[in-house]
Amino acid sequence: MEFRVPLYFLALAVFAMGTSEFMLAGLVPGIAAALGVSLPQAGYLTSAFALGMVAGAPLTAALARSWRRRTALLWFLALFAFTHVAGALTTSFAVLLGTRVLAAVAYAGFLAVALTAATALARPGRALGVLLGGSTVACVAGVPGGALLDAAFGWRSAFWVVALLCLPAFAAVRRIPDTPAGDRPRGLRAELAVVRPLAGLLLAGALVNAATFGVFTSLAPVAAGVAPVPVVLGAFGAGCFAGITAAGRLADRWPGRVVAVGGSLLLAGWVASVPAAHDPVALVTLAFTQGALSFAVGGTVIARILRLAEGAPTMKGAYATAALNVGATAGPVLAGAAANPFWPAAVLVAGALTTYACLRRRT
Repeated sequence: MEFRVPLYFLALAVFAMGTSEFMLAGLVPGIAAALGVSLPQAGYLTSAFALGMVAGAPLTAALARSWRRRTALLWFLALFAFTHVAGALTTSFAVLLGTRVLAAVAYAGFLAVALTAATALARPGRALGVLLGGSTVACVAGVPGGALLDAAFGWRSAFWVVALLCLPAFAAVRRIPDTPAGDRPRGLRAELAVVRPLAGLLLAGALVNAATFGVFTSLAPVAAGVAPVPVVLGAFGAGCFAGITAAGRLADRWPGRVVAVGGSLLLAGWVASVPAAHDPVALVTLAFTQGALSFAVGGTVIARILRLAEGAPTMKGAYATAALNVGATAGPVLAGAAANPFWPAAVLVAGALTTYACLRRRT
């Protein structure tokens, strides 16, 4: 059971960094007013972070392939902390936008290396469950936490809090096992050749995550006037944590069953959410169950990718991270273009299940 302590150290760092990703939703109005930009312009900060995550994962993983694992994690975490200090001090929106891109690149690089490090400590499902548990806790705490800090102390205080959270995370990461001295990675082309056949699984993971984050970003306006928004968002976040925890226990043993059964229930739940969204009890209940099913199914698909890509130890985490964030970027755009976010979520999950089923028939 010794693996648990280093895994939880990595999860602590992911929590600190993930909090920055989610807190921005509650800071946009304060930033817009303080820096003299419009609300849509301030919203570019969220887009910049998402794009930085998508592009940053493979680029930083390729850059850091020859680094010692602990060294890479510490440098990415240090860069992440620096961007938040700079963001807290700046009076320029352009500079703040730049720090968000750099923060996302650092987070993407950290998560890509952390996924590889975690799967060296435990089976992929268990490792992913613990690691992304930090992200789901950040999802629960980040949005209301950012809004509360903004209301009490101003938006800059949220950036200072994230920078301070990096300090215990920095100390914790120093205690994780490092790669052996002289350990040399395989050639980049050889690793990419291992990852390339997994494009279908990466697509399935991206589609599930697109449905998840498309609904998550739309839950507040959907819940307004029906049920207390913090309760609905909290139920969804708690469900996400329960789902990724379940995936950690089930994904390594019965991945096909989790995706088939859980995916079918997830699809049915998104369809049922359309009429149920007007009932407060049903909305809160579905927020929890759909959050749980989303992360259980999505986490199982990503765990499957990590297991099949053992021959790409430095790049498998990068492409898994990129797939998750392609979904997190595209989902809100698709949900925002629809009158109801639950129908796009249902279509996306149906696409993911179809893709996964086709891949299972070929293998």
